[in-house]
Amino acid sequence: MIVRIGEFQAAPGQAEALKAFLLSLSDYICNSPGCLSYEVLCPVDEAGRLMVIERWESAEQHRASVQAYPKDKMQAAMSLFAAPPSGGYYSLAQA
Repeated sequence: MIVRIGEFQAAPGQAEALKAFLLSLSDYICNSPGCLSYEVLCPVDEAGRLMVIERWESAEQHRASVQAYPKDKMQAAMSLFAAPPSGGYYSLAQA
């Protein structure tokens, strides 16, 4: 299992719209092969910044999900972002 953590910064005035967009992805992502969970987090003290934590069977399945998402829908959402999203893949630390 891998964990994908993504960080997003909303364009000025677009925090609620970006949050709504990320939440709207839940059904698509959760129904993608290999997805184990999907959560959208909002920092308590920093409006406009959001994080997404996803658990996947593999990084390849996450990438396949991103590639299969309709390009026109992603393009329509680009105005919500102040900067390109950042993120990475993580594994659970074990002793």
